[in-house]
Amino acid sequence: MSGATMLSYQHSYHAGNLADLHKHGLLAWVLDYMTAKDKPLSYLETHAGRGVYALDGAEAAKTGEAAQGIVRALREGWFPKGHAYLRLLAEARGIFGPAACPGSPLLAALALRPGDAMHLAELHPQEHAALVRAMEPWTGNCHREDGFAMALARTPPEPRRGILLVDPSFEVKADYEAVPRVLQQVNRKWNVGVLMLWYPLLASAAHRPMLAALEAAFPDGLRHEVAFPPARPGHGMVGSGMFVVNPPWGLAEEAARLTRVLARAR
Repeated sequence: MSGATMLSYQHSYHAGNLADLHKHGLLAWVLDYMTAKDKPLSYLETHAGRGVYALDGAEAAKTGEAAQGIVRALREGWFPKGHAYLRLLAEARGIFGPAACPGSPLLAALALRPGDAMHLAELHPQEHAALVRAMEPWTGNCHREDGFAMALARTPPEPRRGILLVDPSFEVKADYEAVPRVLQQVNRKWNVGVLMLWYPLLASAAHRPMLAALEAAFPDGLRHEVAFPPARPGHGMVGSGMFVVNPPWGLAEEAARLTRVLARAR
């Protein structure tokens, strides 16, 4: 997976949108659940982005997606008090300012403890440079390399207990074809890893063959999807999906609660 098409994607325009709330709500819960046990863990991410985004920037204003997502969710109290996502968001804003929107690397960095490990991949040169700056207070390893290659090269990690988040932009068809193959390869090497895949629900149904392959390979995986209106007329994404291999106990119930939370967006 390489080339200019992949490198063109920048998440700053979409940070804090409804898909982010879905992904980050589930990720924060998993991080909270796994760090509650006194055992070290590893966190790996294939497409890390810049780690933290500014909701008062021109990019967020241009699309308005954050206004429909995180801004509205906080204003209307979508998440219950004490939710892991709200706690990590408050901590991130205490460091980076009230307009900060933490990406998944920052959520993980704030949740991890001394003795835990983190490996983040980001290929886009400007996004990688921003990621390095954002992660400077922590010990995360920010690799400027293909995320799928990083996941295959660094699994099984040490500590062996841990999480892999896979969330490519899906701007190129090859992403849909690569994901089932890569997740199966990682799972063969690291059968205890919690593998979390984010994917868009598309009006074109381009995601469906990938999901069929994943469900055939991982019949015990957790598939959770939420539908919401397009961000703007003609926008192809009509929802957000997460597929989790080795889902932690209780995640299905948390996903059901999140369905009710995000139903308010309709």
